[in-house]
Amino acid sequence: MSILSLKEICKSHGDTSVLKDINLEIEEGEFIAILGFSGSGKSTLINILAGLENADSGEALYNGMPIAEPSPERGLVFQSYSLMPWLTVRDNIGLAVHSVHTDKSKTERLDIIEKYIDMVGLSHAATRRPAELSGGMRQRVSVARALAMQPNVLLLDEPLSALDALTRANLQDEIEAISQKEKKTIVLITNDVDEAILLADRIIPLNPGPDADLGPDFKVNIPRPRDRTAMNDNKTFIKLRSDITNYLMEVGFEAATEQTRVLPDITAIHHLVPAAFRKAAKSETANNERYLQFSKVHKVYPTPKGPLTVVEDFDLTMKKGEFISIIGHSGCGKSTALTMAAGLNPISKGGIILDGKHVEGADPERAVVFQSPNLFPWLTAKQNVAIGVDKVYPKATQQERQEVVEYYLERVGLADAMDKSAADMSNGMKQRVGIARAFALSPKLLLLDEPFGMLDSLTRWELQEVLMDVWSKTKVTAICVTHDVDEAVLLSDRVCMMTNGPRATVGKLMTVDLPRPRTRKALLAHPDYYKYRAEVLQFLEDYEHGDPTPSQEGEAA
Repeated sequence: MSILSLKEICKSHGDTSVLKDINLEIEEGEFIAILGFSGSGKSTLINILAGLENADSGEALYNGMPIAEPSPERGLVFQSYSLMPWLTVRDNIGLAVHSVHTDKSKTERLDIIEKYIDMVGLSHAATRRPAELSGGMRQRVSVARALAMQPNVLLLDEPLSALDALTRANLQDEIEAISQKEKKTIVLITNDVDEAILLADRIIPLNPGPDADLGPDFKVNIPRPRDRTAMNDNKTFIKLRSDITNYLMEVGFEAATEQTRVLPDITAIHHLVPAAFRKAAKSETANNERYLQFSKVHKVYPTPKGPLTVVEDFDLTMKKGEFISIIGHSGCGKSTALTMAAGLNPISKGGIILDGKHVEGADPERAVVFQSPNLFPWLTAKQNVAIGVDKVYPKATQQERQEVVEYYLERVGLADAMDKSAADMSNGMKQRVGIARAFALSPKLLLLDEPFGMLDSLTRWELQEVLMDVWSKTKVTAICVTHDVDEAVLLSDRVCMMTNGPRATVGKLMTVDLPRPRTRKALLAHPDYYKYRAEVLQFLEDYEHGDPTPSQEGEAA
Protein backbone atom coordinates (compact mmCIF):
# COMPACT_ATOMS: atom_id res chain seq x y z
CA MET A 1 0.00 0.00 0.00
CA SER A 2 1.21 3.52 -0.83
CA ILE A 3 2.19 5.76 2.09
CA LEU A 4 0.68 8.82 0.32
CA SER A 5 -2.21 8.80 -2.15
CA LEU A 6 -4.06 11.50 -4.03
CA LYS A 7 -7.22 10.37 -5.80
CA GLU A 8 -9.10 12.65 -8.23
CA ILE A 9 -8.05 15.76 -6.28
CA CYS A 10 -9.60 19.05 -7.40
CA LYS A 11 -8.93 22.44 -5.80
CA SER A 12 -10.05 25.96 -6.69
CA HIS A 13 -9.16 29.37 -5.26
CA GLY A 14 -12.19 31.57 -5.78
CA ASP A 15 -13.34 31.16 -9.39
CA THR A 16 -9.96 29.81 -10.54
CA SER A 17 -9.51 26.06 -10.81
CA VAL A 18 -5.96 25.40 -9.61
CA LEU A 19 -5.75 21.58 -9.57
CA LYS A 20 -7.96 19.17 -11.48
CA ASP A 21 -8.13 15.37 -11.29
CA ILE A 22 -4.77 14.87 -9.57
CA ASN A 23 -3.89 11.20 -9.08
CA LEU A 24 -0.64 10.25 -7.33
CA GLU A 25 0.70 7.20 -5.51
CA ILE A 26 3.93 7.48 -3.46
CA GLU A 27 5.60 4.38 -2.03
CA GLU A 28 7.32 4.29 1.36
CA GLY A 29 10.97 5.36 1.13
CA GLU A 30 10.52 6.93 -2.30
CA PHE A 31 11.97 10.38 -3.19
CA ILE A 32 9.55 12.20 -5.52
CA ALA A 33 10.16 15.56 -7.22
CA ILE A 34 7.16 17.56 -8.43
CA LEU A 35 8.42 19.89 -11.15
CA GLY A 36 6.52 22.82 -12.60
CA PHE A 37 6.15 26.48 -13.48
CA SER A 38 5.44 29.26 -11.00
CA GLY A 39 1.71 29.53 -10.43
CA SER A 40 1.03 25.96 -11.59
CA GLY A 41 -0.28 24.89 -8.17
CA LYS A 42 2.79 23.08 -6.76
CA SER A 43 2.49 24.68 -3.31
CA THR A 44 -1.27 24.02 -3.21
CA LEU A 45 -0.51 20.37 -3.92
CA ILE A 46 2.04 20.08 -1.11
CA ASN A 47 -0.28 21.94 1.29
CA ILE A 48 -2.94 19.30 0.64
CA LEU A 49 -0.40 16.54 1.39
CA ALA A 50 0.58 18.38 4.58
CA GLY A 51 -3.02 18.88 5.68
CA LEU A 52 -2.76 22.69 5.57
CA GLU A 53 -5.45 22.85 2.85
CA ASN A 54 -8.34 20.57 2.06
CA ALA A 55 -9.28 19.59 -1.48
CA ASP A 56 -12.68 20.59 -2.86
CA SER A 57 -13.18 17.02 -4.04
CA GLY A 58 -11.26 13.76 -4.19
CA GLU A 59 -9.24 12.00 -1.49
CA ALA A 60 -5.84 12.72 0.08
CA LEU A 61 -4.67 9.70 2.10
CA TYR A 62 -1.77 8.96 4.44
CA ASN A 63 -1.36 5.23 5.10
CA GLY A 64 -4.88 4.75 3.78
CA MET A 65 -6.43 7.29 6.18
CA PRO A 66 -7.80 10.72 5.10
CA ILE A 67 -5.50 13.70 5.59
CA ALA A 68 -7.62 16.28 7.42
CA GLU A 69 -5.04 18.36 9.31
CA PRO A 70 -1.29 18.80 9.82
CA SER A 71 0.55 16.03 11.65
CA PRO A 72 4.14 15.59 12.90
CA GLU A 73 4.23 12.40 10.82
CA ARG A 74 4.49 14.70 7.80
CA GLY A 75 7.27 17.27 8.32
CA LEU A 76 7.22 20.36 6.14
CA VAL A 77 10.03 22.72 5.08
CA PHE A 78 8.98 25.95 3.36
CA GLN A 79 10.90 28.27 1.03
CA SER A 80 10.96 30.86 3.84
CA TYR A 81 12.70 29.88 7.05
CA SER A 82 9.96 30.64 9.65
CA LEU A 83 12.35 30.65 12.61
CA MET A 84 11.78 32.33 15.96
CA PRO A 85 14.22 35.27 15.80
CA TRP A 86 14.75 35.45 19.59
CA LEU A 87 15.69 31.75 19.91
CA THR A 88 19.04 30.12 19.19
CA VAL A 89 19.51 27.37 16.59
CA ARG A 90 19.32 24.78 19.37
CA ASP A 91 16.18 26.32 20.88
CA ASN A 92 14.41 26.66 17.50
CA ILE A 93 14.90 22.94 16.91
CA GLY A 94 14.12 22.15 20.54
CA LEU A 95 10.77 23.94 20.28
CA ALA A 96 9.60 21.31 17.75
CA VAL A 97 11.27 18.37 19.49
CA HIS A 98 9.79 19.11 22.94
CA SER A 99 6.29 19.53 21.51
CA VAL A 100 6.35 16.34 19.42
CA HIS A 101 8.41 13.84 21.44
CA THR A 102 6.51 14.17 24.74
CA ASP A 103 6.88 10.43 25.39
CA LYS A 104 10.70 10.65 25.48
CA SER A 105 12.88 11.67 28.42
CA LYS A 106 14.59 15.07 28.52
CA THR A 107 17.96 13.41 27.83
CA GLU A 108 16.56 11.57 24.81
CA ARG A 109 15.06 14.79 23.45
CA LEU A 110 18.36 16.65 23.87
CA ASP A 111 20.15 13.82 22.05
CA ILE A 112 17.71 14.15 19.13
CA ILE A 113 18.31 17.93 18.97
CA GLU A 114 22.10 17.51 18.90
CA LYS A 115 21.92 14.67 16.36
CA TYR A 116 20.15 16.77 13.76
CA ILE A 117 22.13 19.95 14.45
CA ASP A 118 25.22 17.88 13.70
CA MET A 119 23.62 16.25 10.66
CA VAL A 120 23.14 19.62 8.92
CA GLY A 121 26.59 20.84 9.94
CA LEU A 122 25.55 23.51 12.45
CA SER A 123 27.21 22.29 15.66
CA HIS A 124 29.52 25.32 15.56
CA ALA A 125 26.49 27.67 15.37
CA ALA A 126 24.12 26.00 17.84
CA THR A 127 24.02 29.03 20.15
CA ARG A 128 23.55 31.64 17.41
CA ARG A 129 20.25 33.36 16.67
CA PRO A 130 18.76 33.59 13.13
CA ALA A 131 19.96 37.18 12.65
CA GLU A 132 23.55 35.91 13.01
CA LEU A 133 23.11 33.25 10.31
CA SER A 134 23.35 33.34 6.51
CA GLY A 135 20.32 32.40 4.40
CA GLY A 136 21.77 28.95 3.77
CA MET A 137 22.37 28.35 7.48
CA ARG A 138 18.81 29.40 8.32
CA GLN A 139 17.46 26.91 5.82
CA ARG A 140 19.67 24.21 7.38
CA VAL A 141 17.95 24.97 10.71
CA SER A 142 14.55 24.50 9.03
CA VAL A 143 15.63 21.17 7.57
CA ALA A 144 17.08 20.02 10.92
CA ARG A 145 13.89 21.07 12.73
CA ALA A 146 11.71 19.07 10.33
CA LEU A 147 13.99 16.00 10.57
CA ALA A 148 14.19 16.23 14.37
CA MET A 149 10.43 15.72 14.54
CA GLN A 150 11.30 12.32 13.00
CA PRO A 151 8.42 12.35 10.52
CA ASN A 152 7.67 9.40 8.28
CA VAL A 153 7.30 11.77 5.32
CA LEU A 154 9.32 14.91 4.60
CA LEU A 155 7.63 17.56 2.43
CA LEU A 156 9.96 20.15 0.92
CA ASP A 157 8.29 23.17 -0.70
CA GLU A 158 11.03 24.80 -2.85
CA PRO A 159 13.32 24.97 0.19
CA LEU A 160 16.43 26.08 -1.72
CA SER A 161 15.06 28.46 -4.37
CA ALA A 162 15.97 31.66 -2.47
CA LEU A 163 19.63 30.65 -2.00
CA ASP A 164 22.70 31.46 -4.10
CA ALA A 165 24.00 28.74 -6.45
CA LEU A 166 26.88 27.49 -4.26
CA THR A 167 24.82 27.35 -1.04
CA ARG A 168 22.02 25.65 -2.95
CA ALA A 169 24.42 23.02 -4.33
CA ASN A 170 25.83 22.31 -0.85
CA LEU A 171 22.35 21.90 0.64
CA GLN A 172 21.28 19.67 -2.25
CA ASP A 173 24.21 17.41 -1.40
CA GLU A 174 23.17 17.38 2.27
CA ILE A 175 19.54 16.55 1.45
CA GLU A 176 20.70 13.74 -0.85
CA ALA A 177 22.94 12.31 1.89
CA ILE A 178 20.21 12.65 4.54
CA SER A 179 17.63 10.97 2.29
CA GLN A 180 19.88 7.92 1.93
CA LYS A 181 20.83 7.84 5.62
CA GLU A 182 17.33 8.38 7.03
CA LYS A 183 15.47 6.47 4.28
CA LYS A 184 12.53 8.86 4.59
CA THR A 185 9.73 9.22 2.08
CA ILE A 186 10.39 12.66 0.56
CA VAL A 187 8.30 14.87 -1.71
CA LEU A 188 10.23 17.82 -3.15
CA ILE A 189 8.56 20.73 -4.91
CA THR A 190 11.01 22.42 -7.27
CA ASN A 191 11.29 24.29 -10.57
CA ASP A 192 14.92 23.19 -11.14
CA VAL A 193 15.35 20.20 -13.47
CA ASP A 194 18.94 19.51 -12.38
CA GLU A 195 17.94 19.60 -8.70
CA ALA A 196 15.15 17.11 -9.39
CA ILE A 197 17.46 14.71 -11.25
CA LEU A 198 20.19 14.98 -8.61
CA LEU A 199 17.83 14.13 -5.73
CA ALA A 200 14.78 12.18 -6.87
CA ASP A 201 13.88 8.57 -7.71
CA ARG A 202 10.97 9.77 -9.80
CA ILE A 203 10.14 13.17 -11.36
CA ILE A 204 6.57 14.21 -12.13
CA PRO A 205 5.84 17.46 -13.99
CA LEU A 206 2.83 19.51 -12.91
CA ASN A 207 1.34 20.93 -16.09
CA PRO A 208 0.55 24.68 -16.06
CA GLY A 209 -2.81 25.79 -14.68
CA PRO A 210 -5.57 26.66 -14.51
CA ASP A 211 -6.83 23.08 -14.21
CA ALA A 212 -3.26 21.88 -13.58
CA ASP A 213 -2.77 18.13 -13.77
CA LEU A 214 0.20 15.80 -13.51
CA GLY A 215 2.28 14.88 -16.53
CA PRO A 216 4.08 11.59 -17.21
CA ASP A 217 6.49 10.02 -14.70
CA PHE A 218 10.21 10.25 -15.44
CA LYS A 219 12.23 7.56 -13.62
CA VAL A 220 15.74 8.58 -12.55
CA ASN A 221 17.85 5.47 -13.18
CA ILE A 222 21.17 6.99 -12.12
CA PRO A 223 23.15 5.26 -9.34
CA ARG A 224 23.60 7.03 -5.99
CA PRO A 225 25.45 8.90 -4.67
CA ARG A 226 25.10 11.33 -7.59
CA ASP A 227 27.80 13.86 -8.39
CA ARG A 228 26.63 16.86 -10.44
CA THR A 229 29.96 17.24 -12.28
CA ALA A 230 30.31 13.51 -13.03
CA MET A 231 26.65 13.29 -14.15
CA ASN A 232 27.41 15.79 -16.93
CA ASP A 233 29.09 12.91 -18.85
CA ASN A 234 26.38 10.37 -18.03
CA LYS A 235 24.33 9.46 -21.12
CA THR A 236 21.29 8.58 -18.99
CA PHE A 237 21.45 12.03 -17.35
CA ILE A 238 21.82 13.82 -20.70
CA LYS A 239 18.83 12.02 -22.24
CA LEU A 240 16.63 12.40 -19.14
CA ARG A 241 17.49 16.10 -18.84
CA SER A 242 16.67 16.65 -22.50
CA ASP A 243 13.38 14.71 -22.30
CA ILE A 244 12.16 16.61 -19.22
CA THR A 245 13.27 20.00 -20.54
CA ASN A 246 11.61 19.45 -23.92
CA TYR A 247 8.40 18.27 -22.22
CA LEU A 248 8.25 21.36 -19.99
CA MET A 249 8.96 23.70 -22.89
CA GLU A 250 6.23 22.12 -24.99
CA VAL A 251 3.55 22.38 -22.30
CA GLY A 252 4.67 25.69 -20.79
CA PHE A 253 5.99 28.12 -23.39
CA GLU A 254 3.62 30.38 -25.21
CA ALA A 255 3.91 30.48 -28.97
CA ALA A 256 6.21 33.24 -30.20
CA THR A 257 4.34 36.43 -30.98
CA GLU A 258 4.07 37.30 -34.64
CA GLN A 259 6.15 40.42 -35.31
CA THR A 260 4.14 43.18 -37.01
CA ARG A 261 6.10 46.35 -36.21
CA VAL A 262 9.13 47.69 -38.05
CA LEU A 263 11.93 49.58 -36.31
CA PRO A 264 12.17 53.17 -37.64
CA ASP A 265 15.45 54.34 -39.20
CA ILE A 266 16.55 56.76 -36.47
CA THR A 267 19.82 57.15 -34.58
CA ALA A 268 20.35 57.33 -30.82
CA ILE A 269 22.14 60.36 -29.39
CA HIS A 270 25.28 58.40 -28.50
CA HIS A 271 25.59 57.21 -32.12
CA LEU A 272 25.36 60.77 -33.50
CA VAL A 273 29.08 61.26 -34.21
CA PRO A 274 30.75 63.26 -36.99
CA ALA A 275 30.83 61.57 -40.40
CA ALA A 276 34.64 61.73 -40.55
CA PHE A 277 34.90 59.88 -37.24
CA ARG A 278 32.41 57.23 -38.38
CA LYS A 279 34.36 56.72 -41.61
CA ALA A 280 37.66 56.38 -39.76
CA ALA A 281 36.17 53.96 -37.24
CA LYS A 282 34.74 51.73 -39.97
CA SER A 283 38.04 51.65 -41.86
CA GLU A 284 39.96 50.48 -38.77
CA THR A 285 39.35 46.80 -38.12
CA ALA A 286 41.18 47.14 -34.80
CA ASN A 287 38.47 49.46 -33.51
CA ASN A 288 35.83 46.75 -33.82
CA GLU A 289 38.19 43.99 -32.69
CA ARG A 290 38.99 45.95 -29.52
CA TYR A 291 35.60 47.64 -29.12
CA LEU A 292 35.54 47.20 -25.33
CA GLN A 293 38.67 46.87 -23.22
CA PHE A 294 39.13 46.25 -19.52
CA SER A 295 42.78 47.10 -18.90
CA LYS A 296 44.33 46.03 -15.56
CA VAL A 297 41.14 47.07 -13.76
CA HIS A 298 41.20 47.07 -9.93
CA LYS A 299 38.49 47.75 -7.40
CA VAL A 300 39.64 48.53 -3.87
CA TYR A 301 37.34 49.32 -0.95
CA PRO A 302 38.52 50.92 2.30
CA THR A 303 37.85 48.84 5.43
CA PRO A 304 38.71 49.29 9.13
CA LYS A 305 41.50 46.73 8.61
CA GLY A 306 42.92 48.53 5.58
CA PRO A 307 42.23 48.48 1.83
CA LEU A 308 40.45 45.41 0.47
CA THR A 309 41.12 44.53 -3.17
CA VAL A 310 37.96 42.93 -4.51
CA VAL A 311 38.91 42.82 -8.21
CA GLU A 312 42.55 42.82 -9.36
CA ASP A 313 44.15 43.03 -12.82
CA PHE A 314 40.87 42.34 -14.61
CA ASP A 315 41.81 42.16 -18.30
CA LEU A 316 39.25 41.53 -21.02
CA THR A 317 38.97 42.62 -24.65
CA MET A 318 35.70 42.28 -26.59
CA LYS A 319 34.88 42.55 -30.27
CA LYS A 320 31.98 44.71 -31.39
CA GLY A 321 28.80 42.62 -31.33
CA GLU A 322 30.25 39.94 -29.05
CA PHE A 323 28.25 38.40 -26.19
CA ILE A 324 30.28 37.41 -23.11
CA SER A 325 29.04 35.90 -19.84
CA ILE A 326 30.94 36.33 -16.58
CA ILE A 327 30.50 33.45 -14.16
CA GLY A 328 31.94 32.61 -10.75
CA HIS A 329 31.02 31.92 -7.14
CA SER A 330 29.24 34.47 -4.94
CA GLY A 331 31.56 37.26 -3.86
CA CYS A 332 34.00 36.87 -6.75
CA GLY A 333 33.44 40.41 -8.06
CA LYS A 334 31.29 39.64 -11.12
CA SER A 335 28.81 42.42 -10.45
CA THR A 336 31.62 44.76 -9.36
CA ALA A 337 33.27 44.40 -12.80
CA LEU A 338 29.92 44.99 -14.49
CA THR A 339 29.01 48.09 -12.48
CA MET A 340 32.43 49.58 -13.21
CA ALA A 341 31.73 49.08 -16.94
CA ALA A 342 28.36 50.76 -16.43
CA GLY A 343 30.03 53.77 -14.80
CA LEU A 344 28.05 53.19 -11.60
CA ASN A 345 31.10 52.18 -9.55
CA PRO A 346 34.38 54.15 -9.74
CA ILE A 347 37.44 52.30 -11.05
CA SER A 348 40.24 52.23 -8.45
CA LYS A 349 43.04 51.50 -10.92
CA GLY A 350 43.33 50.72 -14.63
CA GLY A 351 40.75 51.71 -17.20
CA ILE A 352 37.76 50.64 -19.30
CA ILE A 353 37.57 51.90 -22.90
CA LEU A 354 34.40 51.62 -24.97
CA ASP A 355 34.52 52.52 -28.66
CA GLY A 356 37.70 54.57 -28.18
CA LYS A 357 36.50 56.52 -25.12
CA HIS A 358 37.21 55.99 -21.42
CA VAL A 359 34.18 54.95 -19.36
CA GLU A 360 33.45 57.72 -16.86
CA GLY A 361 30.10 57.92 -15.08
CA ALA A 362 26.74 56.48 -16.10
CA ASP A 363 25.49 57.02 -19.65
CA PRO A 364 22.57 55.61 -21.66
CA GLU A 365 25.13 54.33 -24.19
CA ARG A 366 25.68 51.62 -21.54
CA ALA A 367 22.27 50.15 -20.73
CA VAL A 368 21.94 47.97 -17.62
CA VAL A 369 19.35 45.29 -16.80
CA PHE A 370 19.48 44.40 -13.11
CA GLN A 371 18.07 41.40 -11.24
CA SER A 372 15.17 43.63 -10.25
CA PRO A 373 13.90 45.69 -13.21
CA ASN A 374 13.23 48.86 -11.14
CA LEU A 375 10.14 50.03 -13.00
CA PHE A 376 7.91 52.90 -11.97
CA PRO A 377 4.92 50.93 -10.66
CA TRP A 378 2.35 53.62 -11.50
CA LEU A 379 3.41 53.75 -15.18
CA THR A 380 2.47 51.35 -17.95
CA ALA A 381 4.98 49.15 -19.77
CA LYS A 382 4.95 51.58 -22.67
CA GLN A 383 5.53 54.61 -20.42
CA ASN A 384 8.38 52.89 -18.55
CA VAL A 385 10.23 52.20 -21.82
CA ALA A 386 9.42 55.63 -23.27
CA ILE A 387 11.25 57.48 -20.46
CA GLY A 388 14.64 56.42 -21.78
CA VAL A 389 13.68 56.50 -25.46
CA ASP A 390 12.61 60.15 -25.30
CA LYS A 391 16.08 61.10 -24.02
CA VAL A 392 18.24 59.15 -26.47
CA TYR A 393 16.43 59.95 -29.74
CA PRO A 394 16.36 63.78 -29.66
CA LYS A 395 16.04 64.15 -33.45
CA ALA A 396 13.22 61.62 -33.83
CA THR A 397 9.57 62.55 -34.07
CA GLN A 398 7.18 61.54 -31.29
CA GLN A 399 5.68 58.96 -33.67
CA GLU A 400 9.12 57.43 -34.39
CA ARG A 401 9.96 57.22 -30.69
CA GLN A 402 6.62 55.53 -30.05
CA GLU A 403 7.42 53.00 -32.78
CA VAL A 404 10.73 52.17 -31.08
CA VAL A 405 8.94 51.55 -27.77
CA GLU A 406 6.28 49.35 -29.33
CA TYR A 407 8.77 47.43 -31.49
CA TYR A 408 10.82 46.23 -28.51
CA LEU A 409 7.81 45.54 -26.28
CA GLU A 410 6.45 43.35 -29.04
CA ARG A 411 9.83 41.64 -29.38
CA VAL A 412 9.77 40.60 -25.71
CA GLY A 413 6.24 39.22 -26.00
CA LEU A 414 4.29 42.11 -24.46
CA ALA A 415 2.33 43.20 -27.54
CA ASP A 416 -0.94 42.72 -25.65
CA ALA A 417 0.26 44.21 -22.34
CA MET A 418 1.84 47.54 -23.39
CA ASP A 419 -0.78 49.54 -21.52
CA LYS A 420 -0.69 47.41 -18.39
CA SER A 421 0.75 49.11 -15.29
CA ALA A 422 3.94 47.69 -13.82
CA ALA A 423 2.18 47.20 -10.48
CA ASP A 424 -0.14 44.65 -12.10
CA MET A 425 2.64 42.60 -13.72
CA SER A 426 4.32 39.36 -12.67
CA ASN A 427 8.08 39.40 -12.03
CA GLY A 428 8.66 37.76 -15.40
CA MET A 429 6.62 40.42 -17.22
CA LYS A 430 8.46 43.20 -15.38
CA GLN A 431 11.79 41.78 -16.46
CA ARG A 432 10.55 41.67 -20.06
CA VAL A 433 9.87 45.40 -19.79
CA GLY A 434 13.37 45.90 -18.37
CA ILE A 435 14.90 44.03 -21.33
CA ALA A 436 12.79 45.99 -23.83
CA ARG A 437 13.81 49.27 -22.17
CA ALA A 438 17.51 48.40 -22.38
CA PHE A 439 17.40 47.43 -26.06
CA ALA A 440 15.25 50.45 -26.92
CA LEU A 441 18.09 52.75 -25.80
CA SER A 442 20.12 51.40 -28.77
CA PRO A 443 23.12 51.13 -26.45
CA LYS A 444 26.72 50.61 -27.49
CA LEU A 445 27.03 48.17 -24.60
CA LEU A 446 24.32 46.06 -22.94
CA LEU A 447 25.08 45.02 -19.36
CA LEU A 448 22.98 42.29 -17.73
CA ASP A 449 23.48 41.72 -13.99
CA GLU A 450 21.90 38.32 -13.24
CA PRO A 451 18.78 39.50 -15.10
CA PHE A 452 16.84 36.29 -14.45
CA GLY A 453 18.21 35.52 -10.98
CA MET A 454 14.93 36.27 -9.17
CA LEU A 455 12.83 34.15 -11.53
CA ASP A 456 12.00 30.45 -11.39
CA SER A 457 14.00 28.21 -13.74
CA LEU A 458 11.24 27.77 -16.26
CA THR A 459 10.39 31.47 -16.58
CA ARG A 460 14.14 32.03 -16.89
CA TRP A 461 14.31 29.63 -19.86
CA GLU A 462 11.57 31.53 -21.63
CA LEU A 463 13.22 34.91 -21.08
CA GLN A 464 16.60 33.55 -22.18
CA GLU A 465 14.96 32.64 -25.49
CA VAL A 466 13.45 36.14 -25.66
CA LEU A 467 16.85 37.71 -24.95
CA MET A 468 18.57 35.57 -27.61
CA ASP A 469 15.93 36.48 -30.17
CA VAL A 470 16.15 40.24 -29.57
CA TRP A 471 19.97 40.17 -29.37
CA SER A 472 20.17 38.30 -32.69
CA LYS A 473 18.32 41.23 -34.32
CA THR A 474 20.55 43.93 -32.82
CA LYS A 475 23.95 42.21 -32.28
CA VAL A 476 24.65 44.73 -29.50
CA THR A 477 27.90 44.14 -27.59
CA ALA A 478 26.77 42.50 -24.36
CA ILE A 479 28.07 41.26 -21.00
CA CYS A 480 25.89 39.06 -18.78
CA VAL A 481 26.79 38.29 -15.16
CA THR A 482 25.33 34.94 -14.13
CA HIS A 483 25.75 32.02 -11.75
CA ASP A 484 23.88 29.68 -14.12
CA VAL A 485 26.21 27.44 -16.16
CA ASP A 486 23.58 26.64 -18.79
CA GLU A 487 22.69 30.30 -19.18
CA ALA A 488 26.36 31.18 -19.74
CA VAL A 489 26.85 28.51 -22.42
CA LEU A 490 23.48 29.16 -24.05
CA LEU A 491 23.87 32.93 -24.47
CA SER A 492 27.57 33.50 -25.02
CA ASP A 493 30.26 33.66 -27.66
CA ARG A 494 32.76 33.38 -24.79
CA VAL A 495 32.46 32.60 -21.09
CA CYS A 496 34.72 34.50 -18.68
CA MET A 497 35.28 32.48 -15.49
CA MET A 498 36.38 34.49 -12.45
CA THR A 499 38.53 33.27 -9.60
CA ASN A 500 37.26 33.62 -6.03
CA GLY A 501 37.52 36.94 -4.21
CA PRO A 502 39.15 38.87 -2.76
CA ARG A 503 41.66 39.78 -5.49
CA ALA A 504 39.38 38.11 -8.03
CA THR A 505 40.47 38.17 -11.65
CA VAL A 506 39.88 36.39 -14.95
CA GLY A 507 40.65 32.71 -14.31
CA LYS A 508 39.76 31.28 -17.69
CA LEU A 509 38.17 32.30 -21.00
CA MET A 510 36.22 29.69 -22.98
CA THR A 511 35.07 30.19 -26.58
CA VAL A 512 31.61 28.70 -27.23
CA ASP A 513 31.58 27.54 -30.84
CA LEU A 514 27.90 26.61 -31.11
CA PRO A 515 25.70 27.65 -34.04
CA ARG A 516 23.52 30.75 -33.91
CA PRO A 517 20.66 31.55 -33.77
CA ARG A 518 20.39 29.33 -30.69
CA THR A 519 17.51 27.66 -28.93
CA ARG A 520 17.70 25.60 -25.76
CA LYS A 521 16.14 22.61 -27.49
CA ALA A 522 18.69 22.65 -30.33
CA LEU A 523 21.67 23.08 -28.00
CA LEU A 524 20.60 20.23 -25.73
CA ALA A 525 20.86 17.99 -28.78
CA HIS A 526 24.23 19.38 -29.93
CA PRO A 527 27.15 16.95 -29.35
CA ASP A 528 29.46 19.69 -28.00
CA TYR A 529 27.01 21.32 -25.57
CA TYR A 530 27.89 19.13 -22.59
CA LYS A 531 31.62 19.47 -23.32
CA TYR A 532 31.37 23.24 -22.78
CA ARG A 533 29.14 22.72 -19.76
CA ALA A 534 31.67 20.29 -18.24
CA GLU A 535 34.51 22.81 -18.66
CA VAL A 536 32.64 25.49 -16.68
CA LEU A 537 31.41 23.03 -14.05
CA GLN A 538 34.95 21.76 -13.51
CA PHE A 539 36.28 25.30 -13.06
CA LEU A 540 33.56 26.09 -10.51
CA GLU A 541 34.19 22.82 -8.68
CA ASP A 542 37.92 23.60 -8.50
CA TYR A 543 37.06 26.89 -6.78
CA GLU A 544 34.10 25.59 -4.73
CA HIS A 545 35.88 25.61 -1.37
CA GLY A 546 38.11 28.62 -2.00
CA ASP A 547 40.90 29.57 -4.36
CA PRO A 548 42.83 26.38 -5.32
CA THR A 549 46.04 28.47 -5.41
CA PRO A 550 47.56 29.98 -2.24
CA SER A 551 46.03 33.38 -1.36
CA GLN A 552 48.15 36.49 -1.77
CA GLU A 553 45.68 38.75 0.01
CA GLY A 554 47.40 38.81 3.39
CA GLU A 555 45.67 40.78 6.08
CA ALA A 556 43.01 42.15 3.70
CA ALA A 557 41.56 38.64 3.24
